Amino acid sequence: MRRYIFNARDIAAYIKYFSVPPHLEVSYMQYVFNLGERVLAKPLASDFERFKMEVYRELYSLWANGFENDKSDICDIALPGQIPFVCDVECMSLESYMKLICLHLIYTRNLPYVNLNFAGLALTLHIRCSEEIYHENIKRIFESLSLVSFDRFGKPFDLAEGIPDELLRVALTEEFRQILAGNNVDFKESLRKEQTAWVEDLKKKSLEVFGKIPAVKRKSPARKKTVKEDGKDNARQDSKLQPKGAPVTVAKPMPRSNGGKD
Repeated sequence: MRRYIFNARDIAAYIKYFSVPPHLEVSYMQYVFNLGERVLAKPLASDFERFKMEVYRELYSLWANGFENDKSDICDIALPGQIPFVCDVECMSLESYMKLICLHLIYTRNLPYVNLNFAGLALTLHIRCSEEIYHENIKRIFESLSLVSFDRFGKPFDLAEGIPDELLRVALTEEFRQILAGNNVDFKESLRKEQTAWVEDLKKKSLEVFGKIPAVKRKSPARKKTVKEDGKDNARQDSKLQPKGAPVTVAKPMPRSNGGKD
């Protein structure tokens, strides 16, 4: 089966679904554009400005259609009346969702796999067809997107044996990984550097507008007396007793008697 090539709407849906910050959208577009025809449709892989304009047009279309983040309905990705490229019409949302998963594995090249339960996924994607058709479409989309499956122990799982009601590990094929490795670009590291540069630029502009804010030295609060200490002080003030350590007065000697003589 022919490998699926991504288009502008696929990239726009990924940016929306994974809530890519606006200031990083162009970086995401640039990365997939640099991969060229290995990932992107040929008409879009020749001119970056044209590709960027198409993605932004699709971003606006998705936003107008109510598709904003991962809580949106996957069915809103496809245009009304659109015919799926790989799956049957009944499994249109499966094709849209698996394209998002494949793009996520492409962007996060160091992510080895994602866990999916295809038995429960049918309900989430509002797929209402026979189990046989659903299983056939899963096998078809795996082949078209260059994906492989493993069981929870990491052993290869043959989808021809059926779809289990448990988590499967979904990963890119080794051949596709080699294609991505030839780009020699650590996308996440470049994003980290760009994010740092963006924050530093904001700080610089903020200093130009507001100036440097002097640091305020915080004084430590005065120590409060405890209830016990406060009670002692009050007792000392209210007490009328002679304080301890007062000097002892010495009694004066009695005058001597003269024996009755004047």
